Amino acid sequence: MKKGQKVKKNTPLFVIEAMKMETTIVANENSEIKSLHLKEGTLVGAEDLVVSLV
Repeated sequence: MKKGQKVKKNTPLFVIEAMKMETTIVANENSEIKSLHLKEGTLVGAEDLVVSLV
């Protein structure tokens, strides 16, 4: 994914892995990527912002 990319509702945005289980996060509406806040492979905390949509 990259800044400015348009995404449709239910498009997978990223995958979170915890304790060998994966959860796919999807767009909840048609939108556009405003910014990516973390790089692939980054350890994510509960309060971290991963991607912003417009």
